[in-house]
Amino acid sequence: MFVIIGIIVVIAAILGGYLMEHGPVAVLMQPAELIIIGGAALGTVLIANPLHVLKPMFAGVLGAFKGSRFNKQLYLDMLKLLSDLYSRARREGLVAMESDIEEPDKSAIFANYPQFLKDHHVLYFICDTMRLAVTGGIDPFEIDTMMEADIEVHHHDNSVPVDGLTTMADSLPGLGIVAAVLGVVITMGALGGPPEEIGHKVAAALVGTFLGILLCYGFVGPVAQNMSKVAAEEHSFYNVIRVSLITFIKGNPPIISVEMARRSIPGHVRPTFLEMEAYCKGQPATASAGTESAVPVPES
Repeated sequence: MFVIIGIIVVIAAILGGYLMEHGPVAVLMQPAELIIIGGAALGTVLIANPLHVLKPMFAGVLGAFKGSRFNKQLYLDMLKLLSDLYSRARREGLVAMESDIEEPDKSAIFANYPQFLKDHHVLYFICDTMRLAVTGGIDPFEIDTMMEADIEVHHHDNSVPVDGLTTMADSLPGLGIVAAVLGVVITMGALGGPPEEIGHKVAAALVGTFLGILLCYGFVGPVAQNMSKVAAEEHSFYNVIRVSLITFIKGNPPIISVEMARRSIPGHVRPTFLEMEAYCKGQPATASAGTESAVPVPES
């Protein structure tokens, strides 16, 4: 939503100032210049990036218009999911979780969180880590190192499409100059004609430079920055899960493991302890857990 608002503000400010100076809007309508710049920019993206980068790049651009999904509600759902898993492991032992982590799509716990069932990377990040804990014999430090490596690889994968779009943004001013030079070439061929025709061609050439700079700094560059921030938010999300999992694997009770996760959440989306506690207690942990609290009080 804010991306759309920002685009409207950029266009309104530029056109508003231009009209205040009594500039003719028709002169800015140069589809040939837009085709040269836009087509060349798209071509540079296709040249510089393989298919496995192009798909998430275009998905990231569309995602920027939808807004970030890493809000307080998503974190509350994640805390509740981890609390449910920890509570079952505390009551029935780690071995009892084997069915949940081996076939999460058939798990009564994961069935309550369809958003995580659809996100395969989050799902297997949790399940693969818990599988190591169930197997036993692996030092928590080694598990933590594996999680950090997994997070860094995933973050790098998310950063590559951002770099590709940033490269496209950086090329737009240069492509605008290319369009302007072509316009000058056409203008030189029209020398000797009516002054009005020459002036129109010069204006068209300058519009090419204007469009290249505007597209770079007004649209494509900011969208790339938005995608970068979303990638950073996803990195923080995985780090919160990592902190919670390693705290539990080290033998801490569920309430401590979930609270460690809560305190690792970025401040602008972090729920309070009371919000977390109320949310976890408001829904049954599993079908067999009845009305038992999803965040139990530590045993004395």
